[in-house]
Amino acid sequence: MKKTRRIGHIVVHIVLILIGLFFLLPFFWMLSTALKSDQQLFVNPPVWIPDPIQWDNFKRAVTAIPFFKYMGNTCKVAVMDVLGTVLACPLVAYGLSRLEWKGRDLLFFLTISVMMIPHEVTMIPQFILYSKMGLVGTYVPLYLASFFGGRPFMIFLLRQFFMNLPKDLEDAARIDGASEFCVYAKVVLPLVVPGILTVGLFRFMNSWNDFLGPLLYLSDEVQYTITIGLQMFTTQYKTEWSLLMAASLLVTIPVVVVYFVVQKRFVEGITFSGIKG
Repeated sequence: MKKTRRIGHIVVHIVLILIGLFFLLPFFWMLSTALKSDQQLFVNPPVWIPDPIQWDNFKRAVTAIPFFKYMGNTCKVAVMDVLGTVLACPLVAYGLSRLEWKGRDLLFFLTISVMMIPHEVTMIPQFILYSKMGLVGTYVPLYLASFFGGRPFMIFLLRQFFMNLPKDLEDAARIDGASEFCVYAKVVLPLVVPGILTVGLFRFMNSWNDFLGPLLYLSDEVQYTITIGLQMFTTQYKTEWSLLMAASLLVTIPVVVVYFVVQKRFVEGITFSGIKG
C-alpha cells in the first residue's frame, strides 16, 4: 500500500513538473529572444540558445525609451490603486457580510451583477464623466474608482473571508463596549490579512499590466506607463523584437518579486476564501 502510494506521488510530481515546464516555455522563449541578435530572430529551425549572447540588448532597451521614468509612473499608479483597494474594499465587504441591515443582500447582488458588464460598455461613459471632471490627462482616472469600492470582484473575494469568521469575537468586543469601527479595525480586519494581501496582489498585477486605461487617459508622453512605453519598440516599418523582449522581461521582475514576497499569504488567501479552482 505504501509502495503504491509512493509511486502515485512520484507520478503526480512528474506530471506537475512537466506542466510547470510547459508554462515556463513562453518565459524561456522571451529570455532567448531578448539575448539574440537580429540575424537569429527568424531563422528556421528556431534558435533556442543564442550564440553569441547579446547582453547589450538590455542596455539598449532601457536607453531606447525613458524606461525607468515609465516604470516610476507605473509604480505610482499601481501603488495608488492598491492603496485605494485595500482601504475601501474591506470596509464594503465588512458591511455586506457582518452587518445586518435592510437591502444588504440586494445590494450585494447588484455588486456581483456589475462583474457581468463588459468594460467596453462602461468605457465611454466613464471617459465622458472624467472628461467633464477635468481629470483626463492625469493619473486620477486610473485609480479613483478603487478609493470608492469600485472593484466588485475584490469586494466579493473579501466578503468570502468575512463570512468564514466566527461572530463570537465581534460579540465579545461589542459587550466590552467597542464601537462598530473598533470591532472592524481591531478585531476583524487583522484576521483577514491574507485576503487583503491577495486582493492587493491582484490589483497590483492588473494595474501594472493595464494598457487600455493609460492609453485612454494619458496624453503627455512624460506621463506614459511602461505598457505604453513598450509599444515604442514597434514602429510602422520595423519592430525591435530583441529590445522589446528584453524590456518586457525587465517589466515582469517587479511582479515576480511582489508575488514571492506575499506568496505564503496569497496561497492562504486563495485557500480560505472559499473559491474553488
